[in-house]
Amino acid sequence: MTTPEGQPEAVGNGYVPDEVEWEPVAHEQSPLTPVFDEITRQRTAEIMARYPQSRSALLPLLHLVQSVEGYVSQDGIRYCAEVLELTTAEVSAVATFYTMYKRTPCGEHLVSVCTNTLCAALGGDAIYDRLRTKLGVGHEETAGEPGTPGSITLEHAECLAACDLAPVVQVNYEYFDNQTVEKAEALVDALQRGERPLPTRGAPLTDLRTVELELAGIFPDLVGAVAGNSAAPQTLRGAQLAADRGWVAPAMPDTPPALPDLPEKSR
Repeated sequence: MTTPEGQPEAVGNGYVPDEVEWEPVAHEQSPLTPVFDEITRQRTAEIMARYPQSRSALLPLLHLVQSVEGYVSQDGIRYCAEVLELTTAEVSAVATFYTMYKRTPCGEHLVSVCTNTLCAALGGDAIYDRLRTKLGVGHEETAGEPGTPGSITLEHAECLAACDLAPVVQVNYEYFDNQTVEKAEALVDALQRGERPLPTRGAPLTDLRTVELELAGIFPDLVGAVAGNSAAPQTLRGAQLAADRGWVAPAMPDTPPALPDLPEKSR
């Protein structure tokens, strides 16, 4: 090997090994899998154009490929890597970090049961146990053929950010608040029959692939996607009390207070 100055590198007692010359290996770019058709490539270009640097589009593109396949496959990882000029390792690192990117095929609906502390204490664990037994599946497993009508992927979620309405269940990331074991079981029954119950808050229920397309920033029905109540009375209770009683936050001072002195570094 050589040093940065171009001289042979000495090893040990002045011994200079023979220089090793590496032959560059050119890998052919793998073709874009046929499942990502022309409309997907057009949507890809549209998403990438929103960012000054193309690699910043990775998160929405992972949602885009998930809207096509129902999960993030190796083909999906390869597709994102190719269009963004990243390595498959870089894309895989992101796809395996975030739980919203699924690595196995999902059902028509994703049912998420919050089992974090407050929801668990108020019945979330019991809801998850009943649905797991009813569907005969475990975490991130699918009842029915993935992608077919009525198929359901079940998961327990650490927090769905709705403690004021606990216990909560989400279907394709739409909220069903104040659940009980019986309500959750009836909800799953309706999904399996092909029905789409109205969420407590948020947009009317669709299927998981449509939601993934919306998460990618593509809205086939923008009016429908923003329809529905976005907040519950419990969530707004504090703001309502403040308005009724004339409570206001202190005004910002004209001059910000001085920051405390930094402690001296110990030696």
